[in-house]
Amino acid sequence: MGHTIEGFAAECRRLLAADSGPGGRRKVCRLVEEVLKDEAFIARHLTEEGGERKVLYEDPELGFCILAHVYSGARESGPHDHGPSWAIYGQARGETEMSDFALVEPAQEGKPGKVRRVKTYMLLPGMAHLYNEGDLHAPRRAGPSRLLRIEGMNMDKVKRRAFELV
Repeated sequence: MGHTIEGFAAECRRLLAADSGPGGRRKVCRLVEEVLKDEAFIARHLTEEGGERKVLYEDPELGFCILAHVYSGARESGPHDHGPSWAIYGQARGETEMSDFALVEPAQEGKPGKVRRVKTYMLLPGMAHLYNEGDLHAPRRAGPSRLLRIEGMNMDKVKRRAFELV
């Protein structure tokens, strides 16, 4: 039987209510990888009609969000973290080259922080990766891609710090 957004959200809620820390998030990350195998779920929820960022579900109690990201072409983001939150990136279609960074100098009001690249790897269809609070990373996509992503809180409501590569 295929996954539904309601069932997926309920299972995420159950896992995060039992353990809201990195252990529970790793379980959610494995669940994302399982859902990424469901072609009907991907076809139903990761559509161009949703645009680059569509909130599929926002939990009223725990605050986490399930999102669809659909990119029609190449796209690159600078180094960033998710502020006070965490995120799971699940690659559904296409490929994402992801880089991880070490903090060299913290960001300050009006001044970007400085980071250095420590690792680069590929996220391929079916793979998911957890980024905990403060984990600095940057995605680069050479072509069209679709992602299923979970944020610990809706990042639309969070001001992010800027970082630059040194």
